[in-house]
Amino acid sequence: MIGGMSHAEFVALGLPPLVAALLGALACALPGNFLLLRRQALIGDAISHVALPGIVLAFLLTGTISTWPMMLGAGVAALAAAAMIEAVRRLGRLEPGAAMGVVFTTLFAVGVVALELSSASSVHIDVEHALYGNLESVVWFEAEGWGSLLDPEALAAAPAQIWRMAGALALMALCARLFWKELALSAFDAGFAASVGARPRLAGAALTAATAVAAVAAFEAVGSVIVIAMFICPPAAARLMTDRLDAQVAWSLVFAVASAFFGWLLAGWGPGWLGYQGSVSAAGMIATVAGLIMFAACAVGPKRRGVAHP
Repeated sequence: MIGGMSHAEFVALGLPPLVAALLGALACALPGNFLLLRRQALIGDAISHVALPGIVLAFLLTGTISTWPMMLGAGVAALAAAAMIEAVRRLGRLEPGAAMGVVFTTLFAVGVVALELSSASSVHIDVEHALYGNLESVVWFEAEGWGSLLDPEALAAAPAQIWRMAGALALMALCARLFWKELALSAFDAGFAASVGARPRLAGAALTAATAVAAVAAFEAVGSVIVIAMFICPPAAARLMTDRLDAQVAWSLVFAVASAFFGWLLAGWGPGWLGYQGSVSAAGMIATVAGLIMFAACAVGPKRRGVAHP
C-alpha cells in the first residue's frame, strides 16, 4: 500500500501526475537558467499568459476543442509574443521587463475580450485549468501495476501529456548541449559573444523559441502557475548556490525535482497528516515548495551576499 492506495492504484492514479510534474519542472528549469542570466526570467510568465488568445483563435478556426489545435494555437501565439517583446524592447529602447509587461498584458487582454465577444464564450474553455493545471486528471487507465512500466502496449497508452513533456525535456536538453557555448557567452557578455562569432542575437532567439516550446508543452498538464514558478524559482535558488554555470544548471534541476516531488506529496497527503480531509491543488503546492526552496537559498546560500563562504 502507498498512501492508502494499492500498488496498482498508485501506478494508475498517483504515478502519472508525479511524472508529468517532474518532466514539466525539468523542462522549464533548464532554459530558465539562461533566461535568468539574461534578465528575462519573466518571459515564461509572458508566454504562459499569451497562450489564451492563441487557444481562442484555434477554436474559432477549427470550431472544436481538441488538444493539437489548441497546442498549435498557443505555440503560434507564444512565438508571436516573443517576437513582439524583442521588437518593443529594441524599438522602444525599453528594459526587458517593461517590454514583457506591455506585450503579455495586452495580448492576454485581447484573448479575454475575444473569448467574451466570440462564439467561444458559449463553449467551456476552462481558463482555471490553464492557470492551475490539471495534474489530477493525468491518469493511466491501462496500468495494472508496476509491471505495466515494462509493457510496450501499456506504455503506448500512457497519458499523452507525459509523452509531450518528455519530448519537450529532450528538446531542451539537446538544445542546451548543442548550443551551450553560445548560450553561456551571450548570457554573460553579449558583446564578447558577438566578437568571437557566437551570434548572441541568434542564441537569444533560439532560447526564446525553446522557452515557448517548454511553456506550451507544459501548459495543458501543469498549468501556467507551475510553468512560471519553474522558470524562475529553481534557477534563482541555484544562482545563490554557485557562480559556475554548469553547477548552477545542476542545482536548478535538483531543486526542480525536489519542488515537483515534495509539492505533489504534500498536496495529496499533507492535509491528512494535519488532520484534514481531502487534498489541495498539486500545482499550487508545487509552486509553494519552489518558493520555499528559493527562500531557503536566500537564507543559507553561499552566494546570497555575492561572495563565497570559505
